[in-house]
Parts: sequence; structure tokens; C-alpha cells
Amino acid sequence: MTLSSAPLRRQLLLGSLGATLLLAAGCSKTAKPKGQALARESTLLCLGDSLTFGYGATPDTSYPQRLEQLTGHVTQNAGVNGDTSDGALARLPGLLQANTPGLVLVSIGGNDFLRGLPVDRTKAALKQIVQTAVASTQVVLIAQPKPVLMAAATGSLKDHEVYAEVAGDTGVALFADGWSHVLSRAELRSDQIHANAEGYKVFAERLDAWLREQKFIA
Repeated sequence: MTLSSAPLRRQLLLGSLGATLLLAAGCSKTAKPKGQALARESTLLCLGDSLTFGYGATPDTSYPQRLEQLTGHVTQNAGVNGDTSDGALARLPGLLQANTPGLVLVSIGGNDFLRGLPVDRTKAALKQIVQTAVASTQVVLIAQPKPVLMAAATGSLKDHEVYAEVAGDTGVALFADGWSHVLSRAELRSDQIHANAEGYKVFAERLDAWLREQKFIA
């Protein structure tokens, strides 16, 4: 028995459409988010803890200050020593209102890990931070390493997996292996968990290159 030409065309069309939808779905899962180039007057809000503040170095050698010199964009250093993801979340609305940044760089969570706070709590706070910021501007999530002192001593720190999970859940861009790279190297640290001036410089240079690659910076 043969099919008439009209039903056959319909089946072929539906089959083609289904394949296209499957292909699109597969691509959406693997595609990495790209940024939109910032206007020259846009500012960068650097939200974080002591690594953003620049603990272990001088204020003019913190990573936000180095990044300002590299990108030409004014940076706001919103790093607070000892801050947690919950603390950063509480501070964020006021910071967004006061600074109206073109890009928020989120680097927080290390103190959560050091204090043994539940990872689910940290993940929830990170997601809320991202969702709050992305409602009004672009966001980059910056991974921090698992706090394993022996790994730091042997140069083998790895990013905590919670950052990749949050980036995947929210669709924001993730800058990976920035702090892990720096804090795995004794010559770039001021102590076991903080960078020195050279470490912040290296971090800022790697972040600047990545932001340009991702088209956030022209």
C-alpha cells in the first residue's frame, strides 16, 4: 500500500521539523554564553570577599584596580574581608542602585567553604546573587577553589563544582580556574588562601583576556 503525496510531504516536513528542534535543544545545552560589549562609560562592579578587596597587598594592587588599568573601565571594589555569599547577597541591591554597573563580577563563596557552611545554602545564595544582578545588567560568575591546603602546597587547587552548577542553572558566563591558578602557586600568594600583589596582577590579566575573548570588553 502506498501513501498519497500530501500525507507523505506532511510526514517529511514533521520529521525535518523534529530533527531541527532536537538539534536546537542540543546546541542550547552546550552553547557558552557570550557577552555584549560594554559601552566605554560602563563601570564594573566587583562583588566579593578578601580576594576582591585585595587582602595581602595594597589597595592600588587589588585585582579590581588592576582590571581598571587594563580595561579602561572604572571599577567599583565591593570586596569585604571575611564576607560570605549571604552577606554579598544582602549588600547587592544597594550596590546596584548606587553604581548602576554595566557588568557585575561575582567572586564569593570561599569563606562559606572555610566555615563549613552547607553547600546547598551557598549555591542558593549564589543563584540569588546572579538572578538579582542579571535582572538589570550583565553578570560574570568567578569560580573559587575548594579550600584544600595540601592542594595549594602541591599546586593542584581545583574550582569548587558549585560554580559550574550555578552557571549552568542560570545561564551566566563562568570565569573558571582564575583563583585556582593563582593560589596554587606559592610565588603568587601572600598566605595559603590569599594572593599577593603579583598574584592579583596575574589574576586581573587572565580575567581581562577572558573578558575580551567573551566579547564583554571591546
